Amino acid sequence: MTDDYIIITENLVKRFEKREKRFGFISRKGKIITAVDHVNLKVKEGEIFGILGPNGAGKTTLIKILATLILPDEGRAFVNGYDIIKEDIKVRASIGVVTGGERSVYWKLTPRENLAFFAKLYNVPESVMKKRIDYLLDIMNLKDRADDYVEDLSTGMRMKLILARALVHDPPILMLDEPTIGLDPKFSIEIRRFIKEKLNKELGKTILLTTHYMHEADYLCDRIALMNKGKIIVVDDPMALKLKIKKYDAIIFEVPLKYSNDVKEIVKSCEFIENMEIENHARMSIIKALSKNGFDALDLILDKLKGKHLSHLNFRVENPTLEDVFIHYTGRGLEDADEEEE
Repeated sequence: MTDDYIIITENLVKRFEKREKRFGFISRKGKIITAVDHVNLKVKEGEIFGILGPNGAGKTTLIKILATLILPDEGRAFVNGYDIIKEDIKVRASIGVVTGGERSVYWKLTPRENLAFFAKLYNVPESVMKKRIDYLLDIMNLKDRADDYVEDLSTGMRMKLILARALVHDPPILMLDEPTIGLDPKFSIEIRRFIKEKLNKELGKTILLTTHYMHEADYLCDRIALMNKGKIIVVDDPMALKLKIKKYDAIIFEVPLKYSNDVKEIVKSCEFIENMEIENHARMSIIKALSKNGFDALDLILDKLKGKHLSHLNFRVENPTLEDVFIHYTGRGLEDADEEEE
């Protein structure tokens, strides 16, 4: 290991047996799912490192392995210099883990009581505990609600308390698994800003973050690993990832649902189109295509559409996003989910 990397994985593999239920009975043998497939990663100390992928990509399984919650079937990993299997107690003392949408604090206790309880679990000395709790309540803007029951707090306040719980033993590393999932957009923005400005920049925490929100990864992360079907596809900083496919333009068509098949076939037949994805909504279809020469491709497509007399057709050409990067490398969008559980 080098001193520059605080998390290292070497060919991590985790498999699960997925049993099917038929006619009220669970089959004796099931399909073997490789949730984490020979994953190699290196996370630098002090960075926000994102793992971006759709639901079912294996992100949560990877976090659980690194947090010593489940054992890998193959490979090794080191967290803060400690082997996750041989030195699991030291790993747990080095990390704070947060899972989005979780209920990992006690709603019938107050924030202060919750933090005291978890501080004792982490063997935080009594001489340090009160000062530590007061500090966390202060930076989370929870001092005024410190003695109210958690069930009476807003969703955003509860999420901040969960973050405080993960910080109560002052770990150098935070593992945040989908931290804003299920949150109101306003609270999501607030939590993202807090993660970036307070936890990372001010407190210097190394943060390993999983998400399937492209804009969240783009805003928060210093570097991103794209994960798909258990495999790491590519690792780089967000701008570099987008520049790698800069030769591609994204052509976006918004069409009424009744015209979507006609437009789809014409876009698909265009020689300049490299990749295409379709999202169907209640009344509209959004067709996104990648092309090396977006404006030439658009001219050809519009020329073919002239005779169709389609109304309410909107289109634009955009620079690549992380969503486009993911589609380029995997052939599918971030909202597509695998059938297997993480």
